[in-house]
Amino acid sequence: MTQVIWAPQAIQDVEAIRAHVARDSTHYADLVVERIVAAVERLKDNPRSGRVVPELGDESIREVIHGSYRIVYRLRHGLIEIATVFHGARLFRLN
Repeated sequence: MTQVIWAPQAIQDVEAIRAHVARDSTHYADLVVERIVAAVERLKDNPRSGRVVPELGDESIREVIHGSYRIVYRLRHGLIEIATVFHGARLFRLN
């Protein structure tokens, strides 16, 4: 099982998603966040299951699509770092 860590940016992203969705429904906001976290947890057993981010073409930078959100992560030996989470309608930028 591969270890997963969340970059501060990814945590801020998920908090912003929760706040945005909560304007309409706190219940749905909690559900969206729960499902994003569950999608990340599945990576522990299958770290290469995400596709390579098409804009970058780097095998070590991958993403999982969950609903409207792109969950971008860096894959290193024995470690997955969740880098950012953003709405798929937005452009991807690697900091």
